Amino acid sequence: MDIIVNVFVTLLTFLYSVLNQDMVLAIIVFTVLTRLLLYPLTAQSLRSSKAMQQLQPELKALQEKYKNDREKLAQEQMALYRQYGINPLGGCLPMIIQLPIFFALYGAINFALASTPTHLLDLSGRLLVPGLDNVIPLNSSWLGMNLTQSASVIGLNPFTIGLIALIVVTTWVQMKLSMPPQPKPAPGEQPSTAQATSQSMTTVMPLMYVFFGMSFSIGVSIYIIATNVAMIAQGLLTGQSKLSYLRGIPDDKPPQVVQARTESRKTSGAKALADKTKSDGKTKASSEKSGSKAK
Repeated sequence: MDIIVNVFVTLLTFLYSVLNQDMVLAIIVFTVLTRLLLYPLTAQSLRSSKAMQQLQPELKALQEKYKNDREKLAQEQMALYRQYGINPLGGCLPMIIQLPIFFALYGAINFALASTPTHLLDLSGRLLVPGLDNVIPLNSSWLGMNLTQSASVIGLNPFTIGLIALIVVTTWVQMKLSMPPQPKPAPGEQPSTAQATSQSMTTVMPLMYVFFGMSFSIGVSIYIIATNVAMIAQGLLTGQSKLSYLRGIPDDKPPQVVQARTESRKTSGAKALADKTKSDGKTKASSEKSGSKAK
């Protein structure tokens, strides 16, 4: 973990030195670069999540059919995942892999900003490029606020309130854009796992970020906002997020993973039927030929 932190500290300090010693701009550019680095993991996570959501009707039918046989239900669910080529943990594993990177980014910002005297003394030893220690200490002042302090320490003012509001709004928008709307359950029907997860995520997570915004340093809060904006732009540009999701309009087409598997199954089925028909035709012709010879 320490080597990752040192790499990120070096990159952040380098950006600070070439961007007119503007720490906020350095954090924003730093965020964009890390999002590009993590894009393959993020894309895989989104594809797996969408594919799992597309399978919810079939999973729900299996749960109803085998509700009294958990072992059979588990077997049928795994068979369904194999049929569509989906890893049920595919949406979680990339996020788990990203956690150490996030903590390293969090530590890098705190070390670069020298949030404690110990961090300031330790900073020059973490720089992997010679000559960068000339810009130490980094300017941690922005709009009259200390980037190393949290909103709870600085106190509520128009700037800190605006930052917390931006964290909540960008988090909510990013999550809504990346999660296809789920149909509402019928009266008296329990919501599916996907419905419950979608509702809880878009409600609980932004509220959690209010706490984060109050607890984390201003520098880290700016990083969170920049990350959300970068993920929104990334999702819209790649087509993995849709503005229609904000209006509650679900997908009219299945995810590419499921669609490809479905088309493959249809093609395989058609080919098997054609082969069987051809084989039956040959057998029938052979039988007729043998019968005519016998006569």
